[in-house]
Amino acid sequence: MTIQIRKLDSSQPDFKAQLSAVLAFEASEDDAIDRVAAQILAEVKARGDAAVIEYTNRFDKLSAADVASLEIGKPELQAALESLTPERRNALQTAADRVRAYHARQKAETGGDGFTYTEADGTVLGQKVTPLDRVGIYVPGGKAAYPSSVLMNAIPAKVAGVQEVIMVVPTPGGVKNELVLAAAAIAGVDRVFTIGGAQAVGALAYGTATIPQVDKIVGPGNAYVAAAKRRVFGIVGIDMIAGPSEILVVCDGTTDPDWIAMDLFSQAEHDELAQSILVCPDATYIEKVEASINRQLDAMPRKDVIRTSLVNRGAMVKVRDMDEACEIANLIAAEHLEISTENPQKWADKIRHAGAMFLGRFSSESLGDYCAGPNHVLPTSRTARFSSPLGVYDFQKRSSIIHVSEAGARTLGKVAAELAYGEGLQAHAGSAEYRLK
Repeated sequence: MTIQIRKLDSSQPDFKAQLSAVLAFEASEDDAIDRVAAQILAEVKARGDAAVIEYTNRFDKLSAADVASLEIGKPELQAALESLTPERRNALQTAADRVRAYHARQKAETGGDGFTYTEADGTVLGQKVTPLDRVGIYVPGGKAAYPSSVLMNAIPAKVAGVQEVIMVVPTPGGVKNELVLAAAAIAGVDRVFTIGGAQAVGALAYGTATIPQVDKIVGPGNAYVAAAKRRVFGIVGIDMIAGPSEILVVCDGTTDPDWIAMDLFSQAEHDELAQSILVCPDATYIEKVEASINRQLDAMPRKDVIRTSLVNRGAMVKVRDMDEACEIANLIAAEHLEISTENPQKWADKIRHAGAMFLGRFSSESLGDYCAGPNHVLPTSRTARFSSPLGVYDFQKRSSIIHVSEAGARTLGKVAAELAYGEGLQAHAGSAEYRLK
């Protein structure tokens, strides 16, 4: 069955309104979902392990006696790793090594070791960088199993120096995914509990007799997990509230249309709300990509999901030229941006807003999902305008260092006192002035 993907043309008078309609996505915070999440969190906060085991048994159809019985020990993680075929194990190890190497470089290049400097009067100023003590990572279970999410969330935490990484993963019906457990072994996860949902978020945020409280919770989950993360923010840190996955392909018409069609599929197959957009100045090329989509779609195992995603949220945008394509890319601020062109760096220099940029026709977005090295936890729903990929810096905090010399106190004290009097804060002024005597 031929599908019709929405076509936009930047020369149309109402183009911006049409584009806004395509991009519109309300992370519709369903009131019913939020109420359920709030109730579960309140129960976990009040009753700890008892509430966690009650909800876990109910939602995952288990009959566990206590939370301690849901912890997976390191021997079982290692056994899962050893059970993999050599090819699968080597792939997982290679991906982990690349993710670790990238984040180690990131730590060195982004001031991960802090700094100090000494002024002429001997005053020392600076910044001390320290890792978080304990982090919780949420890994989806059930229909989806994402070992890549284990690597992307746990490895940067370990590179940052986090002492303890606690992983939670639901196992509906008691079914464990060996690849997820193997990824936990490779990533160096310290403890794993087979719990999920809002109750897992609550256990990590508040702590229970069995599960220690963490400082930050990262990782994707369903609507109940997202609602719970929103509610516990402030008690603990969170990474972000992620929306549906997105890809924007900016193409000059020189890449094989079959490649671009498959790149659009790669996001559309995530779920019906995922978004895939092509922006190109060549109308004939856009037609070729559409023909390829219709030719290849029926061979896709998740063709129904892809079809719904492309029809409801996909778009093909004809623009004047590549400069305008970059302007539109900055407006969209996509999670994944492929610049599939000749001389891609020329156009990348014009991009200000994107979660991750994939430059050149050989840089498929799927490589970033699994093994290129940079993190695949990225800002969605235009939040790339002000947010960044998950990184080592998300697992560190910074403390200012202020070591004022006696000479510095005499100079700075006068400035501080003057400003304090201006604000009507006499004790502030007095505190500074005592050091002037």
